[in-house]
Amino acid sequence: MTNHLPLRLEIIPTDGIIAKVQAHVPAGSTLTVTCLPHHGVGATVRTSVQLGQLGYKVIPHLAARSIGSRAQLAGMLRDCGAAGVTEVFAIGGDASEAAGPYGNSFRLMEDIADLTGGTMAIGVAGYPEGHPKHNELHMLDVLLDKQHLASKVVTQMCFSASKVGWYAELLRREGVDLPIWAGVAGAVPRAKLISLATKIGVGPSLKFLNRKGPLARRLLNAGSYSSESLVSELAAMEAALAGIHLYTFNNVETQPAMNWGSREGAKAS
Repeated sequence: MTNHLPLRLEIIPTDGIIAKVQAHVPAGSTLTVTCLPHHGVGATVRTSVQLGQLGYKVIPHLAARSIGSRAQLAGMLRDCGAAGVTEVFAIGGDASEAAGPYGNSFRLMEDIADLTGGTMAIGVAGYPEGHPKHNELHMLDVLLDKQHLASKVVTQMCFSASKVGWYAELLRREGVDLPIWAGVAGAVPRAKLISLATKIGVGPSLKFLNRKGPLARRLLNAGSYSSESLVSELAAMEAALAGIHLYTFNNVETQPAMNWGSREGAKAS
């Protein structure tokens, strides 16, 4: 299978992930590093800095509600810049309460732009199936408000190419002209995937996993989900999409997508 859309891999900053990445992901590949409440933004930045120093193109997730102060943000941006990081991903985050002045990603993005003089690219999230806490109109308005500070939109995990295509058309029709990266789940055990999906609000396009039929048999292999056919469908929409953002769940050694084609910043095969 050949995919000419650039590929980036999302990882979680757990113990041992750097060695795992070195063993299975070629240097120069693009990696994004998540920021989860129980890991903290410090783990995200430390992992990103180390991977950047090892020759990877790294995009740390900066969760607004996990950052305690503007001074902390400034320090993290300095560390990232010194490691060659040129892009971050700004999200509100899953923390129940803000640790500092950033209750949402918009104010965080303003300070990132101010502290870096606009030199740090900032990705933002998109929600083809809506947000579990906000309606679609609200999320569209938020995206329109902050797109002047953003460099790209990365969608939440979605399991329907037609839904991703619809969302891309919606953004263009409503005046969002940012490059769109389609969020795709990598190879992962089926039970874990369904559990994650119910937590982050992507259940509707995942329902086919519980149905019998040719589609389900193609997507499930020995109890695991494979996104190869979904990526093939998305690759056919190359004009609407800028790339594929692969949620690896740290299973970097089992991702068939590693052989699909170009990585972000590399020439397509």
